[in-house]
Amino acid sequence: MERSLFGFILRYSKREQLAIVPLVLLSMWVYFASLDLPKDIVNNAIQGRGFSNADSTAKFLELAIHLPEFMGGAHLQLLDGFDLERIPYLVALTLSFLGLIVVGGALKFQINTMKGWLGERMLRRLRFALFDHILRFPLPHFRHVKAAEMATMIKDEVEPVGGFVGESLITPLFLGGQALTAMVFILYQHVYLGLVAFGMVMLQTVIIPRMRRRLLTLSLQRQITARQLAGRIAECVDGVVEIHAHDTSNYERAEIASRLGKMFKIRFELYQRKFLIKFLNNLLSQITPFLFYLIGGYLAIKGRLDIGTLVAVIAAYKDLPSPIKELIDWDQQRLDTEIKYNQVIEQFTVDELVPPQMQEVVENPRLPTGGEIQASNLTLINESETKELDGVSFVHPLRGRLAVVGGNGSGGSALAQVLARLVIPTNGNLEMDGQDIIRAQESVTGRALAYVGPASYLFPVSVRENLLYGLRHHPVRQADCPPNEVRARNFDLKETARAGNITLDIRADWVHYEAAGVSGPEALDARMLDVLKMVELEETIFEIGLRSTTQNSLGAELSEGILRAREAMEQRMARPDIQALVERFDVARYNRNATLAENLLFGTPVGKSLAIDALGHNAYVRSVLEETGLMRDILGIGHKLAETMVELFSGLPPGHELFDQFSFVRYEDLPGVKEVLAQVADLGLDRIGDSDRHVLLTLPFKLIAAKHRLGLIDETLEAKVLEARQRFMSGLPTHMKGEIEFFDATRQMGAASIQDNILFGKIVYGQAQAASRIGVHLRELLDELGLRAMVVRIGLDFEVGTGGSRLSVAERQKVALARAMLKRPALLVLDQALAVLDPVSEKRVVANVLAGHDCGGVVWVLGRPELAAQFDEVLVMDRGKLVEKGEFGRLRESGQGLAKLLQPA
Repeated sequence: MERSLFGFILRYSKREQLAIVPLVLLSMWVYFASLDLPKDIVNNAIQGRGFSNADSTAKFLELAIHLPEFMGGAHLQLLDGFDLERIPYLVALTLSFLGLIVVGGALKFQINTMKGWLGERMLRRLRFALFDHILRFPLPHFRHVKAAEMATMIKDEVEPVGGFVGESLITPLFLGGQALTAMVFILYQHVYLGLVAFGMVMLQTVIIPRMRRRLLTLSLQRQITARQLAGRIAECVDGVVEIHAHDTSNYERAEIASRLGKMFKIRFELYQRKFLIKFLNNLLSQITPFLFYLIGGYLAIKGRLDIGTLVAVIAAYKDLPSPIKELIDWDQQRLDTEIKYNQVIEQFTVDELVPPQMQEVVENPRLPTGGEIQASNLTLINESETKELDGVSFVHPLRGRLAVVGGNGSGGSALAQVLARLVIPTNGNLEMDGQDIIRAQESVTGRALAYVGPASYLFPVSVRENLLYGLRHHPVRQADCPPNEVRARNFDLKETARAGNITLDIRADWVHYEAAGVSGPEALDARMLDVLKMVELEETIFEIGLRSTTQNSLGAELSEGILRAREAMEQRMARPDIQALVERFDVARYNRNATLAENLLFGTPVGKSLAIDALGHNAYVRSVLEETGLMRDILGIGHKLAETMVELFSGLPPGHELFDQFSFVRYEDLPGVKEVLAQVADLGLDRIGDSDRHVLLTLPFKLIAAKHRLGLIDETLEAKVLEARQRFMSGLPTHMKGEIEFFDATRQMGAASIQDNILFGKIVYGQAQAASRIGVHLRELLDELGLRAMVVRIGLDFEVGTGGSRLSVAERQKVALARAMLKRPALLVLDQALAVLDPVSEKRVVANVLAGHDCGGVVWVLGRPELAAQFDEVLVMDRGKLVEKGEFGRLRESGQGLAKLLQPA
């Protein structure tokens, strides 16, 4: 990347800048002509100079250049023109003036459009280059940078650069040419008035820039403090658990308030100085017209200056301060943008940046497939000059199973990162199957090696997308482009290339099925299921799939499968041992194991208007409640629920189990509920406000009679709800028909979960282990029907949240391990990847992985040394050195390093 702003601009936009110059020069001629033409209109057409009688004519379009006396007084005739009488002459001149205005405006429009396009293209190039640098940072460098600050610099701090690039060369040329044209015109009209204008302009260009020097320092301080604020806020977001755990929220508030105070002072001084400069600039701009009126008026009275010339000079100067002011602003923008650019480039300049050749697209690189791992004198010295690895050398079959054990600080993790080529060793060599891994391209290491550390990151997409991430190296099949989109697609590709961005199509198919050992999408799904079983995550994904809706998975196969499972489950539920465990949906009966909302709607909401928290606001629902007399009943139940919840929860700490059992009111909402109860006590139920009424209406909709056992729903109320259900279903407005999916035993319900679809009812509360017993039957049934894989595939579409936060730590590690195994690397490097599991589970998964990864070798840094018994060979590390190497049984009997690690603490 260019270290200077103008070096960057000239290197990548010189041709585009030069293409705009002819338009700027043409606009100067148009501008000069538009300044000169009003003088002819006033002096000749309006005052009648040259029209001695009614039949007199004047030359129109006679073009000549007359130099003033002090410049020699030469005369150059360009065009003779043709004769017009006075009125036609006036019309012709004014139409010409209008034409010049239109042409000048069109030229400005075209120039500004080209500048804007150029600026946005260069901004795109710069942002891509900075992101490219992030991807090429060496891994240790990320210990010194904050993600929020990097994102802020790319998103916000380089934004002014894009706006300035288009202005960098064309704007001073355009504004300078405009100012020079106006100045030459004024001098051409009258030398004294020209000298007055020139003197005031020079005064402005000297005083204003000097006053703006302090603004540059303030702008730099504002930029740095804003970036630091973004980084500090990101730190608080990442450490929010610690903030709440240690009661330091007020300390963090005080710290942020201090930073905001510092920013306030900087910005306040910045604004004060800006307004002062603006005041002085406007003052100097207005003094010149005063001098023109005074001096020009005196000369006109004395007959040494005609009125048309004075009007033309004043009109010309009226346009002169604007380009001068904008030129001064441009210079300020230049300095400010250069500071921002230099600051950003400084932050993104790294000595050991990965060369771009290391990350080139290579479709079929030569990958290591067998042979040996040969590590020779591997040494890694960290920034504190500590040797994390100290001359480690070993040879091991690439397809073998190698365990690495040692205590804390043994160097096992450092060795794993070097073997995975995530960290470049300070010294030494590493070869696999005869290839130099340290200097190999990422197209080799990224496919031949896979690494899972103790805390893996998941992207905020679905489980499926996270699993496929390791298979996306380059497009393998281009996306089909409809004929009507070819032109737009070609334009996008052209612009992408002109902006220096990579032209690979993100819409193409990037999944390398061959790398996963399969031929296509269907086989890949089966392969994913196998890998999930190896890491013991398949059951978790299956359970997620049962709880998932099928709205995004609609298809004939799925619908048919669900209906078959529903029919088979209905037959099973006829058995005496489970028939009482599920209460099925029946349009003629109230389901006491469903919420009041589900009973009223007899369906699952699709949109937001019928969501449980919005029912009290829905006009149609309220009308149904009023017509059936339920409104008063539900308000009363809501009032009783509110009183019960306040009485029950008062004094309980947040997070108490009763909040889960009676999930009507959250702990933080209790004060608001108390206020509503106070309003009811003062005004009565009939006179409270709409917002309070909504609070009370929302509570009963969450009530499940069999679960909460509060005695608030009796047979009379059930009958009213059934009546309201019929009225709701029969009178549903057309525009709301897509907002709900009614329970229907004859078809699949896309808005309901798979479990609810199959059961077509609710698991009964109060029955011993009803949920687990029904779960067993569901699993057996889906296995019998061959539908388990379908449910797991739906579970794979589960969104894992930011960093995988919707999954447990153990589940995140298993997804990361499955992702690494799916791409079938030649060497699978694991660094305490399953240390979060209990010993029994970890031992079981280790055995599964070792048996299941039959396409390559495994190097595993183990936190529990006893697990090394499952490996072919063991490396024992201590403080960065390799102290033992050999078979597990032999090392255990030696009584040295491994034997000591195996001794109970």
